[in-house]
Amino acid sequence: MARKDVLLAMLVVVAWGLNFVVIKVGLHTMPPLMLAGLRFVFVAFPAILFVSRPTIPLRLLLAYGLTISFGQFAFLFCAIKFGMPAGLASLVLQAQAFFTIILGAGVFGERLQSKQRVGISLAVLGVLVLIESSLNGQHIPLVGFVLTLAAAFSWACGNIFNKKIMQHSSRPAVMSLVVWSALIPIVPFMVASLVLDGPALMLRSLISIDITTLLSLVYLAFVATIIGYGIWGSLLGRYETWRVAPLSLLVPVVGMASAAILLEETLSALQLAGAVLVMGGLYINVFGFRLRRAVQAG
Repeated sequence: MARKDVLLAMLVVVAWGLNFVVIKVGLHTMPPLMLAGLRFVFVAFPAILFVSRPTIPLRLLLAYGLTISFGQFAFLFCAIKFGMPAGLASLVLQAQAFFTIILGAGVFGERLQSKQRVGISLAVLGVLVLIESSLNGQHIPLVGFVLTLAAAFSWACGNIFNKKIMQHSSRPAVMSLVVWSALIPIVPFMVASLVLDGPALMLRSLISIDITTLLSLVYLAFVATIIGYGIWGSLLGRYETWRVAPLSLLVPVVGMASAAILLEETLSALQLAGAVLVMGGLYINVFGFRLRRAVQAG
């Protein structure tokens, strides 16, 4: 990759890593489902006035928007609201990679490679360690942890629908899909917030909205979503997937580091061990056993 593109990729990684801290900050005065809904309002408008609609079947667009947008962020925002540490959420959410592999095997008949089996096993062990730490009361609410896993599964379902969309004869541009699919979760988010939070809390949140929440929404919509996905999609369009995709492994590193610095989040020894196991599983899933081969060759 050209140096400029490497810097752009790192910019996206940092933006996505900080995303989790921004979510936690934004939730201090607004219900999670309402905040998520407003995020997608900002993503869709006014961008749909300048981005053409993707010419794909409506059912695929609906399925994509309800999984990768509504499902993922409904569960994630609620998880963080219920006390899931932002840094750890950035790591556990990466379980989407393994859910995607498993779903891909079932839907598309893709065969699991040995490195993927090992990576999934190691990551599952890490998740079990994190669950154990949660049950021991080490600052991880079990409901928040489970909701984060549900967010990861929703993301994985969205990945499957994304692959179906990209296999369609009229393959849409990345920004076209991002912007127009953002319309889909707005109503479900607002209805869910209306039912769960009530109109009084929603109205009070809008009336008392402060500059911190507004800046959080701007960051989530424009920096993390429109700019982030725009740059990432352009890089995937210009380079092989294996050059770009592995860089996303740095997102939870940035997420945990930024949460530690900005939110003063800390991990216990058991939580750190679980995080290392999950990161190890992610590494093996992407790179296989290259490190071992390099050592043997040396």
